[in-house]
Amino acid sequence: MEPRPVRIGLRIFSLGVMAFLYIPLAVIVMASFNASRIPTWPIKDYTLHWWSLAMHDQHARTALENSFKVGLAATAVALVLGSAAAFALSRFRFFGKNSLSLLLVLPIALPGIVTGLSLLSAIEYLSLTPSLVTVAIGHSTFCIVVVFNNAVARLRRSSSSFEEASMDLGADGWQTFRFITLPNLATALVAGGLLAFALSFDEIVVTNFTAGAQQTLPLWIYNQFRLPNTAQEVNAVAVFVIALTAVPVYLAQRLMRESGGIGGRG
Repeated sequence: MEPRPVRIGLRIFSLGVMAFLYIPLAVIVMASFNASRIPTWPIKDYTLHWWSLAMHDQHARTALENSFKVGLAATAVALVLGSAAAFALSRFRFFGKNSLSLLLVLPIALPGIVTGLSLLSAIEYLSLTPSLVTVAIGHSTFCIVVVFNNAVARLRRSSSSFEEASMDLGADGWQTFRFITLPNLATALVAGGLLAFALSFDEIVVTNFTAGAQQTLPLWIYNQFRLPNTAQEVNAVAVFVIALTAVPVYLAQRLMRESGGIGGRG
């Protein structure tokens, strides 16, 4: 057991890290209620005007709808391709398996600007029109990694004996996948899908290169800073984004902890 000074030091360090992470978010929350049009500190008067303005801003609402469309589409693609890749790499042996595994996780490690530039080059080369479809395709490149990591971790921690027993009892491949493999993967896929949606919903760098004239909510927030006297409304929208993003992340963390996913009990 650690000495008392060590425990106290670790607690102080942990509190310092939490303060470093969350005090800026707390400032944004408080600023969204600032009655002054110009950001000031300390705040003298509070109001809900900026929240009302943000709720009735048609451009912000359209950007929010676009973010949901892109996030859901990218998550759907990631669930299909990520789970299929995880199953292939965890259940089969073939030449180049390790290299393929590295290539699958590489997109999430690359800087967003590199991914965005490569996607823009591909869009121009294929003569595609930038739209929400190209944004969803771009987001899928890194959302697949999240689903893949969750699914492959679950498969590697699960014995293949149940699948073999199912096949021995006369079940075909589809029946074994439907009744054995998929239920075992279900919570890992849900957790990966939630994280993928949260990642897509907040993405701005890749979106900036692939969206064209379309705007998602993070891109709308970024563009609003070019306009005068819009900071307070942007703060209100930013608080909404923080709250909305926290929900899938929290649910995914609970699923992974309780069902033996990444970081779970096993």
